[in-house]
Amino acid sequence: QVQLVESGGGLVQAGGSLRLSCAGSRSIFNIRAMGWFRQAPGKQREWVATISSGGLTNVADSVKGRFTISRDNAKNTVYLQMNSLKPEDTAVYYCQAIANIVYWGQGTQVTVSS
Repeated sequence: QVQLVESGGGLVQAGGSLRLSCAGSRSIFNIRAMGWFRQAPGKQREWVATISSGGLTNVADSVKGRFTISRDNAKNTVYLQMNSLKPEDTAVYYCQAIANIVYWGQGTQVTVSS
């Protein structure tokens, strides 16, 4: 059973924007934090941004000022607005939800061309 479904990835030129969405199924209760990670080819998965149930946000220095995380608690959905994209942002982006256990999405590819 798929718990987190991501969408919004794709191919974009450097300087462009994308908005990722991650919808959690209704079977996930009491989500505390939601966030995004990414994994580039040949690299380890790295944390990108997190948002608490109360709306407190934290983003990695590498994307600060360019990426914004937000969420809709009623929809169990988290968003990642990515602006001023760079080729080094190219990666598979994964959604995470922390409830009684940690849930992961299947990943969505983001490719930024130079």
